[in-house]
Amino acid sequence: MEDQQRLNSLLNEINAYSQQAQLIQQQIEMIQASIAEVDALSNTIDDIEGKESIEAFVPVGAGAFIKGELKSTDEIIVSIGSGIAVKKDADGAREIIAGQKEDLKDSLDKMLANLQQVTDIVGSLQAQAEQIAAAAQGNMTQMG
Repeated sequence: MEDQQRLNSLLNEINAYSQQAQLIQQQIEMIQASIAEVDALSNTIDDIEGKESIEAFVPVGAGAFIKGELKSTDEIIVSIGSGIAVKKDADGAREIIAGQKEDLKDSLDKMLANLQQVTDIVGSLQAQAEQIAAAAQGNMTQMG
């Protein structure tokens, strides 16, 4: 009976850590999406830099866009976090974006390390649970 309680406890721990791993995986995916957005922004700045005007589709809400013309491409408003944005030239914007990308990469590395840690714990717990289950199965076979 003690083995069954230990097995149930291990299974509960495995489930909890598995849920944690899923949450970490979701965070990893969000960070990867943010990195892709930063890369897209950097590419856009490269594409528009030095042009006096450029045609673009301007978002107007609810997933709708209107074709418009960007008349001033030498100033870019860049978010720096906490709802604050600053006006920068292309090089200044790139500098801010590069810093944001580094921060995102650091966060991604930490999340990947956390995921590996949780995955290792789950593997260890599963091995323990399998040993207990095998021992219990062996005891039942010997009794019969």
